[in-house]
Amino acid sequence: MRSIINDVTVTEWFNQQMVALTPLKMVLALGIGFFVGLIIALVYRKAFRGVLFSPSFATTLVMLCMITTPVVMCIKSNIALSMGMVGALSIVRFRTAVKDPLDTAYMFWSLTMGILLGAELYIIALVVVAGISIAMLLLAFFRLRTPNTYLLVVHYDEDAEDDVMSFVRRIKVSRLRSKAVTPGGVELTVEVQLKERFDIVNKMLDTEGVHNATLIACQSEAGN
Repeated sequence: MRSIINDVTVTEWFNQQMVALTPLKMVLALGIGFFVGLIIALVYRKAFRGVLFSPSFATTLVMLCMITTPVVMCIKSNIALSMGMVGALSIVRFRTAVKDPLDTAYMFWSLTMGILLGAELYIIALVVVAGISIAMLLLAFFRLRTPNTYLLVVHYDEDAEDDVMSFVRRIKVSRLRSKAVTPGGVELTVEVQLKERFDIVNKMLDTEGVHNATLIACQSEAGN
């Protein structure tokens, strides 16, 4: 008799668990979450204009979308669980520093998609991800038409000062970043913006008195 009661109790408990959240719903939500997260990662890869692309961050965007989806699905129908989840998340501290503010926007984008999918608003989620993707790709396209920013580092003798500065002045947009004078020569760092990638390094090396020249891609905010 006790075993029968236990079997009935376990069966009822299992049925209660499956009323609001079925395996089919979970698989469907995770599948759409993976698809949406993959779109976000591809948009991030296409629109990225930094110095070094991080594949792990793109993977993180997919994981954030997929992880947030089942969490929202579980807590939306259980008030006690939702309150406990909020309390648990309130003590979490993320130590990883986000260098680019735009990366933070991508993380919020991925989390928002997970929330929409967890609420089973699939059509709205697809419309939102499509709209934001188009907007980000358009912004990336227009940014491609802006000049590329580089740091030009030149080592030269003091006697070649006039020739080097004359060459730098011929570049339309340039900004002095640093200048170090040592007994061995001068190290000049200038921020330049080039519309086209011409061989500025070899042209600089043709200047008499220049020992070496390096062109480094960098990110620069307007006005800095």
